[in-house]
Amino acid sequence: MRLHGVTLPLDHDGKLTSPAFYAILRNMKGKSSVTRRRFLRWLGLTTGSIGAMGFGGWKYAWEVEPWWLTLERVRVPIAGLPPAIEGLTIAQLSDLHWGKDVKESHIARAVDMAQKTKPDLILLNGDYVTHSARDIEDCARELTRLTAPLGVYAILGNHDHWTNAQVVRAGLEAAGLPVLLNTHVRITVGDADLWLAGVDDVWERHADVDRALAGIPPGALTILLAHEPDYADQVVGRGVVLQLSGHSHGGQVRLPLFGSPVLPKWGRKYPYGLRRVGDMWLYTSRGVGLIQPAVRFNCRPEVAAIQLVRHQVIGH
Repeated sequence: MRLHGVTLPLDHDGKLTSPAFYAILRNMKGKSSVTRRRFLRWLGLTTGSIGAMGFGGWKYAWEVEPWWLTLERVRVPIAGLPPAIEGLTIAQLSDLHWGKDVKESHIARAVDMAQKTKPDLILLNGDYVTHSARDIEDCARELTRLTAPLGVYAILGNHDHWTNAQVVRAGLEAAGLPVLLNTHVRITVGDADLWLAGVDDVWERHADVDRALAGIPPGALTILLAHEPDYADQVVGRGVVLQLSGHSHGGQVRLPLFGSPVLPKWGRKYPYGLRRVGDMWLYTSRGVGLIQPAVRFNCRPEVAAIQLVRHQVIGH
């Protein structure tokens, strides 16, 4: 397959493969931590290896994959799902990181991709800006193109707090995008109810899941938005059926057999994808944007279309 003039060797799952990485993997084994400087040196070796194999190397990691959006279609089986909610589709966008590192056209394509799924509900998982809270004005303007019958809801992430959480929140709400910070809303779907809760940022110690869930009836169908995925360990056992998160970017760089050499705090245990955590499901998005070093390898940016389906119990 070729993309932007670069030949991409893909396996049957659409992931890149390369025997050139095995030597790097051997060198990395047994090393417990990876500093930024060491990661950059390692990243240079990685892209150099790709280039030596004729893969386009730096051109791919810097110029192709960061902007090669993919649509992840995810089915989440839920026991006792009301018939009225069977098949409900949620479009999830996370970690847009509007600013100098992310092209505006890239975020526009992500919005277009989400809209094309014809979602019933759209959820935004935080980190809208990176360098300046003032960027939320332009970002929110783009996000106003998102529409869904059951609404569009947002939470904040650590980068929103590190710039200015009040400014980011105000920008989103001024654009008509409700922000759920340790609170919840009740969404009626036919003759059934879906409860959507959101917590404030975990890294900055503003998350309060007890407050977010307070007042939701026991046994109610509840989805929780939490920017940091590893917070799931503190959510288990509280009646949430699905937690949606982002934050980790999937690591941005993932080596075959090894995974990502660098993952952020609160995003190391559950860095990407759908998995079962205790009595609930967790889905972690790899995100739309990125941060420095502004590269992706084997970890494409994504928009997720998450469909709720009834769990089928197979008898003996």
